[in-house]
Amino acid sequence: MFWYILFVVLLLLTYYWYQRPNKFPFGPRGLPVIGVAPFLGKHPHKTYMKWSKEYGPILSVRLGRNDAVILNDYDSVQQAFGARNTVFSGRPPNGFLDKLFEGHGIVFMDYGENWKSQRKFGLFTLRGLGVGKKTMEERVFEEVAYFKDEIKANNGKPFDILTSLKKAVSNNICSVAYGSRFDYNDPIFNQLIHNLDNIFNTPEIISTIAFMFLIPILRHIPPFSSRSKRMLGIMDKIVGVQKDIIKDHQNSLDNGNVRDFIDAFLVEIKNKTHSSFTEKQLVYYILNLFVAGTETVTQTVRWGLLSLIHYPQIQKKLYEEIDSVLGSDGKVTMSHRTTMPYVCAFVEEILRCRPAASIGLPHMATDDAEVNGFSIPKGTQVFANIWAVHHDENIWDEPEKFKPERHLDEKGNFVMSHRVIPFSMGPRHCLGEQLARMEIFIFLVSTLQGFEILPDPDKSDLPIFHDSVPGLNVLAFPFRLVAKQR
Repeated sequence: MFWYILFVVLLLLTYYWYQRPNKFPFGPRGLPVIGVAPFLGKHPHKTYMKWSKEYGPILSVRLGRNDAVILNDYDSVQQAFGARNTVFSGRPPNGFLDKLFEGHGIVFMDYGENWKSQRKFGLFTLRGLGVGKKTMEERVFEEVAYFKDEIKANNGKPFDILTSLKKAVSNNICSVAYGSRFDYNDPIFNQLIHNLDNIFNTPEIISTIAFMFLIPILRHIPPFSSRSKRMLGIMDKIVGVQKDIIKDHQNSLDNGNVRDFIDAFLVEIKNKTHSSFTEKQLVYYILNLFVAGTETVTQTVRWGLLSLIHYPQIQKKLYEEIDSVLGSDGKVTMSHRTTMPYVCAFVEEILRCRPAASIGLPHMATDDAEVNGFSIPKGTQVFANIWAVHHDENIWDEPEKFKPERHLDEKGNFVMSHRVIPFSMGPRHCLGEQLARMEIFIFLVSTLQGFEILPDPDKSDLPIFHDSVPGLNVLAFPFRLVAKQR
């Protein structure tokens, strides 16, 4: 009798596990309880892309005990996340992320009135502080001067540019959020950068984030539990710095003289504009801006510099165009994009070939919906596989190859593609896209204007370009370069 009951129970569990909602996308289910996690490999974005060739561009998987839909082509992403479609603007509950951000900030806040209020404030305030305007260009250009001095200090010897680059990029966020930049030797600033490196450039932490992000329950299971605890400790340190900076702003706040993002937010709290404006919300909002704004741009520029080492002929062509427009000491602005089509094509190809977020942040259906004939029940997680969109053989010729020319027309003019979506699209596209694009362009042009980027002569092989650190983000492996002053 016992064996009969056990058999029936196992049969029912198996039936439940493989059951799908009506008209739901097909895809692998994986193993009971843990789903497809053991089969995702080092690069889930590439695995999903491979599965999409078997199951179709819209596929479903089990992540833990929950269903998720993965969108692997532009048409499905555009239909689901397009500008007028808010049904997929939700954020699913996630025990790991909830522990990190306590339901606050802007990136992981669920769609609703609170998010709308915070998003509107963010867009309005960033514009008011100069993002997308000449004033922000000036700030970025000024920071580039400090960055170039850091490069010169290496005297043409091999070095890892990551830390210097991260300090420069994060200082642009600091100027907007905190009202001032940090000196590169400031101990508080160095601790912030060190903590960011511990999270985003430590392989075991990166892989831990990937799995706990997809399957939150893993945070309770060794070895994920100890790594999760370590990461939470690092985040607490970063949060502590934000709280100290906010406290200094509170003590010197002048409603008639808003200096930065923190001041603007504190004024909203004081005026009781909306219930979502709280001190805790400010802490995590600033944290989101600082982390997201630093890592995305840093990694994109770093990939660009790495590509120059692998493709010296591209570097030569880039420098010739920059030199013809700016000379040796001209000041680059965003208006120069119209006279630098090859540079623009190069930047576009970096964003296509090496998107910082290979699988976009998780969306959630806030109501029953449909995408290309498939039914997506309310509460279902939905991901955009940006890597797959950018490497779709039906759209891109030889997508694995790095070819800036693919973004030029027959007359050599730059043609921006709406199918390159590194910042996602729709209502929840990246809040800092304008600033990020500005930084990437100005940093790369200014660096090439002043330096020739060469490989480390002490290494017999070039650093890895056609692979990345295992995880959900496309991060380059550590490498050293030589910056030869022109």
